[in-house]
Amino acid sequence: MKIYYDFEHLEEIRNAVVTTGSFDGVHSGHKAILERLKKLAFEIGGETVLITFQPHPRKVLYPDTYGKDLRLITSPREKIELLSRAGLDHLILINFTKEFSKISSVSFVRDILLKKLHARKIITGYNHHFGHNREGDTELMRQLAKQFGFDVEEIPEQEVQQESVSSVTIRKALLEGDIQRANKYLDHNYIITGKCTSLKPPSPASQHPRYSIQLEEETKLLPPDGTYPVIIIDEEDKYPGCCFIRNTPESPIQASISFETFEPVHSLTGITTLLFQDKAPEPYAH
Repeated sequence: MKIYYDFEHLEEIRNAVVTTGSFDGVHSGHKAILERLKKLAFEIGGETVLITFQPHPRKVLYPDTYGKDLRLITSPREKIELLSRAGLDHLILINFTKEFSKISSVSFVRDILLKKLHARKIITGYNHHFGHNREGDTELMRQLAKQFGFDVEEIPEQEVQQESVSSVTIRKALLEGDIQRANKYLDHNYIITGKCTSLKPPSPASQHPRYSIQLEEETKLLPPDGTYPVIIIDEEDKYPGCCFIRNTPESPIQASISFETFEPVHSLTGITTLLFQDKAPEPYAH
């Protein structure tokens, strides 16, 4: 997957099949869009393109209201990794600013999706909005498709156990500590990625190695305080273990996050990922 941070340095993209959105969590609803994206690209000998944004638009547009306390399922690093696994050809990660938000829906389609990407097909998710003040929707996209000569397709709402899947429902499950439900909606394990350091001295209550993990993103959503079963991923190695979370009211980036491995391991000192398992958490034990 090739990654770009603006529209000015793109390689030539053949028969682009494009989608846009925040894609927080890269959940099962997002994956339905990505699978359709890949299928359509294969049918026309094209390439898949996803445009996403950092920071989250709500953090920029509503910093004192709707975006103030917004917590995200995935950090930028985590989202890029999950999208890479999805088999996309091109990811465009745009720095979302107030100036960018003023681009009208028509201009976004005409001047960016068509003039810069030469999009052949555009895929939208359920209830998708775009452009200044979210003025654009799938119906407008269909009108523009007739005017400018491209194809558009809307992916219907996805459900798990008769409940609509969205980043909002997953955030709610995580805040309730329901890792099993969150993982079902995500269609993968909830993850925490960060810089790992060894804790010294070791915990007197355990013979297992213990490490701390430092978040990279202050908007990362964390589950409640507790002890969670995890799989620890360090480069190509995987180890079973447990994660201890103690939140702080100030910011997730100041939370205490540590973990223990249940097996002997080599020194863990780099970027480490924790895959949260389905079992219910236990009370925090330090």
